Amino acid sequence: MGVDISELVETEESSLDAFKGRTIALDALNMLYQFLSIIRQPDGEPLKDSKGRVTSHLSGLFYRTAKLVENEITPFYVFDGKPPDFKESVNKRRRERREEAREKYEEALKKGEMKEARKYAKQSVRVQDKMVEQSKELLEGMGIPWIQAPSEGEAQAAYMARKGEAWAVGSQDFDSLLFGAPVLVRNLTITGKRKLPGKERYREVKPEMIRLQKALGELGINREQLILIGILVGTDYTPGGIKGIGPKNALELVRKKKDTESVLEEVDWPFDESSEDIMDFFLEPPVDDSYRLKWKDPDEEKIRDFLCGEHDFSESRIEKPITKLRENRDKGTQSRLDSF
Repeated sequence: MGVDISELVETEESSLDAFKGRTIALDALNMLYQFLSIIRQPDGEPLKDSKGRVTSHLSGLFYRTAKLVENEITPFYVFDGKPPDFKESVNKRRRERREEAREKYEEALKKGEMKEARKYAKQSVRVQDKMVEQSKELLEGMGIPWIQAPSEGEAQAAYMARKGEAWAVGSQDFDSLLFGAPVLVRNLTITGKRKLPGKERYREVKPEMIRLQKALGELGINREQLILIGILVGTDYTPGGIKGIGPKNALELVRKKKDTESVLEEVDWPFDESSEDIMDFFLEPPVDDSYRLKWKDPDEEKIRDFLCGEHDFSESRIEKPITKLRENRDKGTQSRLDSF
């Protein structure tokens, strides 16, 4: 998902300790996809309760959010609203790919090919509306605020970060930079090791940070030109990008031609939506100013009832995270809000 400009922007490897005292706006849907993709059984099936309901997203949300709070990071989550109309073709294509992956997953299971099954299981991940509602309910019990965006969650999160409500946006997608997030933090809720593509070797996953102004300065471009590069390479609104254009030659073209009109004169535009509308959406996306951020003490009984009583979580395993939530709620709150 999202634009891939990883070849162009330099990331700074970091650690959770580096974000102590910081408030971070988390792209909720992006995080839920992560949890559903990663937190799985050996055969690729997600975690489920005794009624067969998926709980991988709840497990990730609870334990990893508690870990952030334990490290004196103040998180809040931003949920997606209605996507722009010109994203529908992308969403349709994703639904088709997920269905194809699900069929391949079932075939691999029948053949006993567990490695292949797990791969296709990850590709078939879908965040259902019920999962979103469950996530919001759990966050309320934890005392962690969530915001409902009118449209794209990462656009709302970037807007709030620009206003100083958060120091950074937490997401795996680089789109947050196109929406103007001053700092993007990746791998914030991922732990463990990641397999290197095409190799039997692994590397430790650590948080990494991209500062927008630093990245723009190093590339010698402005934010509008970064958006234009994203459009050429491929975003959620220009799936696949312009044929034959990769990140490096997109950067070269933008540096040479400078503005959108001059750049697009050099390429064949294959999309129904105009480049101006897509550019405008990145620059001025629908956002909401009526939100209210308020962190609360965790409702310990509500958490236990929801996770253990409703979804069969182990009571002994949730006690330590609950304690950390309670002990760390107020630690450093004022310094976080004053540290932008």
